[in-house]
This record gives sequence, C-alpha cells and structure tokens, in this order.
Amino acid sequence: MSFALKLADLADREAVLKKLLAGGLSSEAAEAKADLFVQSAQALLQTGRRGDEPACAFFVPGRIEVLGKHTDYNGGRSVVATAEKGFCLVAAPRTDAKVNITATAMNEKSDFEIGTELTPTMGHWSNYPMTVVRRLARNFPGKLCGADIAFNSDLPPAAGMSSSSAMMISFFLVLNKVNQLDQREEYKTNIDSKESLAGYLGTCENGQNFGTLVGDKGVGTFGGSEDHTAILCAQPNKLSQYSYCPVNFERFIEVPTGYIFAIAGSGVAAEKTGAAREKYNRASLLGSAVVQNWNQATHRDDPHIAAALASGPDALAKMREILQTAKHNEFTAQEISTRFEHFYAESDEIIPAAGDALNAVNTDEFGKHVDRSQELTDTQLGNQVTETIFLAQTARKIGAVAASAFGAGFGGSVWALVPTEQAENFLKDWAKQYQQAYPKEFSQQTFFLTHPGPATFELT
Repeated sequence: MSFALKLADLADREAVLKKLLAGGLSSEAAEAKADLFVQSAQALLQTGRRGDEPACAFFVPGRIEVLGKHTDYNGGRSVVATAEKGFCLVAAPRTDAKVNITATAMNEKSDFEIGTELTPTMGHWSNYPMTVVRRLARNFPGKLCGADIAFNSDLPPAAGMSSSSAMMISFFLVLNKVNQLDQREEYKTNIDSKESLAGYLGTCENGQNFGTLVGDKGVGTFGGSEDHTAILCAQPNKLSQYSYCPVNFERFIEVPTGYIFAIAGSGVAAEKTGAAREKYNRASLLGSAVVQNWNQATHRDDPHIAAALASGPDALAKMREILQTAKHNEFTAQEISTRFEHFYAESDEIIPAAGDALNAVNTDEFGKHVDRSQELTDTQLGNQVTETIFLAQTARKIGAVAASAFGAGFGGSVWALVPTEQAENFLKDWAKQYQQAYPKEFSQQTFFLTHPGPATFELT
C-alpha cells in the first residue's frame, strides 16, 4: 500500500488547510473543515498511533438534489450538486482485519473485524460502515486489512443531504485505499469509472447485485445511486444532470453568476429507519408496480420505468392505458398510475426544461419549473410534510428565484437559489419566519449558505 502522508501531517492545521483549498473548497469552507480534520487526526494520536505512521484522509460531501425526486432507481434523471459540508475522515492502516472507528464529535466508538457475517445494529450509525465492510468481504474474498479511523462531520444528520450515503462512501474509500481493491480483477471487471463506482456503492446500500459483485441485505432501503453519483462526480459551481441504471452523465448546468444556494434543514428527521423507511420504500415499490404491470401486459422484461418509456414511440400512451386497470396486491390502479405520472413529469418534462432555462440564465422560467416539481412532490409523490412545504413557499415569497424540498422526503431539507448579495439577509428572514411558524422544529434546524462544492477528494 502507498501512503503519501503521515498522521502528523494531518494534525498540522495550516498544511491541511492548503490541501482543502487545493481540493476545490471555498476559503470559508476550508477553514471550517481544517479544524475537523485536525480533531480527527488528534483522536487517532490519542489512541496510541504515532505521528510518523502512514495515514490517509478524505473529504466526502453531502449532496443537494436540485431536481429528480425518487427518479434514480426508476432509471430516470436528476440534477444534483454537493454542499460544502461533509465528512472529514482520517485513517491509519492496520495489518490485521480489525476496524476501529472513532466518531469524534459524538465521542463514540465502533470496533469490529472484517467478515462476511457481520450483523450491523439497525438505527445506529455503525450500521453504515459495517454494511460496507461486510459487502467488501463478500465481493473481494481473501485477506483484507482493516484500519483505525476517526471522523468528524458538519453535515446535518437525517436532513435529506445523504449523510448515510456519504458515510458509506467514506469507509469504502478507506478500505479501498488500505487494500488496493481497485487493482483487483473483481474491481476492474465491474468498475471502470467514477460513475460505475457510484453505481456499485448504490448497490452496497440497497443490497442489489452489481455485475458479478453479489449483493446482500444492504441497509434496508430500496434506493438508487443518485446520492453516490453526486458525491463522487460533482464539480464546483456546477449542477450535474445524470440518468441512472446505469449511471450516465448527460450535461452540466451552469449556476448563474451572482447566485448561491441557501439550505434550510426543517428539523423533521428524514431518517431511512423504522416507519420513515417504510414510507420511503413505498414510493420505490410503487415504481416497481408500474413496471410489473407494463411487463405483464406487453410481455417485455424492462428493468425500470425509463426503459419501458424508451421501448417505442407509443410507449407513453400505451403505459397510461395499461395503468388504468393496473393490478397489485398492495396498491390501487390509481396509486400506481399517479406514481407513474409523477416520474414522467419530473424526469422527462421538468428536468430538461428547467436545465435549459438555467443555462439560458432565465431564472423566472427556471423558478416556474421548480415550482411545478415542488407541487407534484406533494400532490402526486406524497412525500412532503407541512414544514418543508412552508419552507419552500416562504423562500419564494421572500425573494428566492426557485426553491424545493429534496431528498427522500417525509422531512429533511429545502434549497433556495438566491442572489448572493442578498443571501445573508434572506437566510436570516427565512429562519425567522420558520421559527415563528414552527418553534419546536426550529430548535433542531440548520440554515446555511453554500456554493455547489467539489466531489469527494483525498487529501494528498
């Protein structure tokens, strides 16, 4: 294994700051992250690791889903970016199979050995690294070495910004680095780009197979790879449009000069556990019901909605006719048809038109398309709560050119695109109005400004 850094390098704030700026973070974001990396490095030094020992470090951001609500696992489109908040992870390799993790901010630890039969604890953060490690042990058999890892994060948890996916990616990157998995034949056969790596990591989370890399239980959610694609492939100050299953880059969309994202965490947890996971999975299962009825009626074997729509020029009309009498043990024909109409509007109508408008610097038109997306998310997808509806509507009233809830739904966050020169005052006003309307939830909220940030990068 090859490590360019020593642990002492990552405890040197000025050295870390330079590496973060080189990675593409803004100066304000880099200043904040430098402290988090130093804290993580110091946590490892306090466990007895020496400053002259080899180490690696990764910044893994959260993602902003600009458009594309529950489209990715159906083969549809989304428009994504990353926030300049995320995981700051430092690791020192081991020669045995032990993985020792310190969550520095929470002062919690999780220790286990790499193996194919790990049983994660649902509902605890250690579920995510353990799920990754178990999957890697199954997909890359033979001796695997562990690591001593410490991480810090300023990404709000359960806020719809993919903190769980970012955490899983973080631990994959360490184990890949320590074991040089990307040099193994199993890796090269299935993963040949950042986009295909995103696809694989999506299956680590949802439990599906990826090529010859066999899946397992995952973490219990039936999601896609949008989050992983954004986190691994984003570019600073740009939005990225992708389609999925497989991951396919379609275009960059420029954020007009003079605009910045304001993010509001509603304080309503968007956790993919318990009852919330059941609601999240219901949207996914409805998508599967669309395809099941289509395939049964047409005698085809299309894997998802997007493939069905691409099957011929009359596919849209045929789909709508089939779904009028759709059958399912759990859902009505109306529910299945409504789920399809949301997918088609979001993926095939709203996203192309909204991207064209923003590239043309037509913010009024962009805002209209985003408003439609937000409305359909409530009336057709049905994954909104009153708090996120209020935040999106209020943002528009006080000056945002566009605003929308994002993520799995049933809580989480709302983004607003606002003029940079008005951003600080906008953020204060937005927060004040939310506090007056929802004082209980406000105590758990997070409001911040961010430019579209860089993808995951290793500090070198």
